[in-house]
Amino acid sequence: MAEKGYTADSIQVLEGLQAVRKRPAMYIGDTGARGLHHLVYEVVDNSIDEALAGYCSQITVTIHIDNSITVEDNGRGIPVDMHRDPKYRNKSALEVVLTVLHAGGKFDKSSYKVSGGLHGVGVSCVNALSKWLEVEVRRDGVVWFLSFERGAAKGKIEQKGRTKSTGTKITFLPDSDIFEESVYSAETLLTRLRELAFLNKGIKIIFEDERNEDEPVMLQYRGGIVEYVKYLNRAKEAIHRAPIYLEVARDDVEVEVALQYTTSYSEIVFSFANNINTHEGGTHLSGFRAALTKSLNDYAKKSPAAKKNNYAITGDDAREGLTAIVSVRVREPQFEGQTKMKLGNSEVQGIVNSLVYEGLQSYFEENPTVANRLIQKSVEAARAREAARKARDLTRRKGVLDSMGQAAKLADCSERDPALCELFIVEGDSAGGSAKQGRDRRFQAVLPLRGKVLNVEKAREDKMLGNNEIRSLITSLGVGFGKDDFDLGKLRYHKVIIMTDADVDGAHIRTLLLTFFFRQMPELIRHGHLYIAQPPLYQIRKGKKSRYVNTEAEFEDFIFEMLLETLRVTANGNPDGPALELKPLLRGIRAAQERDRMIQRVNRVFGVDRAALMRCLALPRDKYIHPEMLAPSELQEIFGIGADIINTHEVQTELTENGNGNGNGKPRGHMVRKKGQVDLAFFKSHEFSALLSHNEPIAQLGAPPFTVVGMEKDRETVLLETDDLVALREHLMEMGKKGLHVQRYKGLGEMNADQLQETTMEPQSRTLLLVTAEDEAAADDMFTVLMGDLVEPRKDFIEKHAPEVQNLDV
Repeated sequence: MAEKGYTADSIQVLEGLQAVRKRPAMYIGDTGARGLHHLVYEVVDNSIDEALAGYCSQITVTIHIDNSITVEDNGRGIPVDMHRDPKYRNKSALEVVLTVLHAGGKFDKSSYKVSGGLHGVGVSCVNALSKWLEVEVRRDGVVWFLSFERGAAKGKIEQKGRTKSTGTKITFLPDSDIFEESVYSAETLLTRLRELAFLNKGIKIIFEDERNEDEPVMLQYRGGIVEYVKYLNRAKEAIHRAPIYLEVARDDVEVEVALQYTTSYSEIVFSFANNINTHEGGTHLSGFRAALTKSLNDYAKKSPAAKKNNYAITGDDAREGLTAIVSVRVREPQFEGQTKMKLGNSEVQGIVNSLVYEGLQSYFEENPTVANRLIQKSVEAARAREAARKARDLTRRKGVLDSMGQAAKLADCSERDPALCELFIVEGDSAGGSAKQGRDRRFQAVLPLRGKVLNVEKAREDKMLGNNEIRSLITSLGVGFGKDDFDLGKLRYHKVIIMTDADVDGAHIRTLLLTFFFRQMPELIRHGHLYIAQPPLYQIRKGKKSRYVNTEAEFEDFIFEMLLETLRVTANGNPDGPALELKPLLRGIRAAQERDRMIQRVNRVFGVDRAALMRCLALPRDKYIHPEMLAPSELQEIFGIGADIINTHEVQTELTENGNGNGNGKPRGHMVRKKGQVDLAFFKSHEFSALLSHNEPIAQLGAPPFTVVGMEKDRETVLLETDDLVALREHLMEMGKKGLHVQRYKGLGEMNADQLQETTMEPQSRTLLLVTAEDEAAADDMFTVLMGDLVEPRKDFIEKHAPEVQNLDV
């Protein structure tokens, strides 16, 4: 076949928002869960910018039952008059903002002094990646409305009424053709909204999730970042009761700093620039750290504790047990790339430095008791650092791979390129023996650890280095230990794999190791070097094909994949139609299974039968979002003549029994309806929301009946025709299981070397989970609660989440 020529015709120009739809990851990072939630952040950031400019005091974010999102504010409202640029003749400014990249008010200093949306691609990207988007603007006494479909305006801007208020309301539904994930996580959105409420003192953010019966959450923190620090330290023991708060505005730069010390040994410092979390720090963080260290050292010269011990306080000593928020607002921020992970404005460093130094000196003079406590803690940290240094020197003298005789257990590999090398951390000598026999000696190393690893949440560096297993692990990795000594460039294995048994002890050891890596070597996590091995539950074989699987879904995937090599499944009752692809077919079948389960529940709880539910799902969106719009005649048509239609507006609950016979246990579900009684509250229930989300992948397959076409006696034959996707699945699974061999595995401890190598260590057949910490504040909180000294927060956590536990194995 001749190669197609590379000519001028090969150069394509993507107009408008086509480029965003073609390459969405360039604009929002990815098309998974992170990118899905990023759409909401982009719209909310516009409202926050209005708040920073002084025009907005309230933002409301709503997840609707169909997983569409509404973001509404009481700001000035996006301008709606016609744009003056001849290129956009006859288009309103509102349409330009929503359809043109780099169109926005953030480039005009008179409109916004400070803004997080510097690049001006935010809200237009949201429009491009939405199935539909509707915007309502209240401005100049008029309510204006404009709607879009996949980025294109469906008409001209129109007036919808009069109003005395101002603001913008944007509602959108992410396009399921683009996003792999289409269901929003309330917890993920709440985390970011809470962060914004802390950073923007006094602003009110209301979050509502219509998919469940929870009350709306109001986030408003008049104390700003002071309350943020208290929130981060809620499971820790503070050394001084009130956080230290400092602020200054100078040369178009506003700086806020809040800090508090706790009895813990870890440092938690988050830096922000124009509300953007600068994960990699920058000049504002450098200025803060330098000033903090200098302040403590200068005051320590007057402290008896420091003079007596003659210890110089380093930056690490000064930050032990510190929780701090550093927030700056800059008119012309200089970020490193679109990701905005690091602030580069040189002038910010000096401003932050002088604010923190002068503020802390003043605070120490006014609060000498607190100051002496902080100096004492820093001196203890310095003493521990010195002890740790001596332990490290002793380790070095013992040799690179013989840390007091313990790292000699490391079975190293022959490959010397770290990018190709893997280190398996296993529990016990017996599992280590199997792993050593089953590994590929060329690039796989094995380190067996004896017993439970030290809980580093409760230990300083010197104690860690006194622990044989920790010291063995540090030496094997080769990166050094401690902030002064750590060098990621010296990492000897670019894949560090935790491989423990699937029992309680194995889970505990894995948790202890994760605590160590998160607290002492977070760079391994941030750079994607830490993994958890996932041994399979089953091996399935059919003919010459074999696969290891972990879940029932993977088992089903294998069978369907095999079947669709010889069969075709078509929609619309057309055996000659195009074959349905594997992924959409499986997605539709699983949605149908979930939908059937939910239909049974809705029938039991709300009295709505299957036929009526299907009519409900076919309603226009505004009718099921606002069921009060349904006329009595429409209701009777949907639910059947003679149905007793009630509308409680509230989801009622029944109580489970808790063993005492009084019926005062945990609220569960809804009251069961009388026969023939239909409750319209189900339109606002999470059950109906789930039905809507399940319905979309089913509709994407096409209309029933579905036809299975296969070969019989060398000719294509219709093997099955059905309207029911669940029946289709059962028929295909029955066909696929013929001649199938299934072997079940019981865990690492019961595998021999060959099985371990084949299922868990062989790169082509194994499954590894990459360890990430996207929300480091939440991760810090989790490790503090579960691994820290305070018992009450851990007890509260267990009591809260105990009802969620399934398949407890003890």
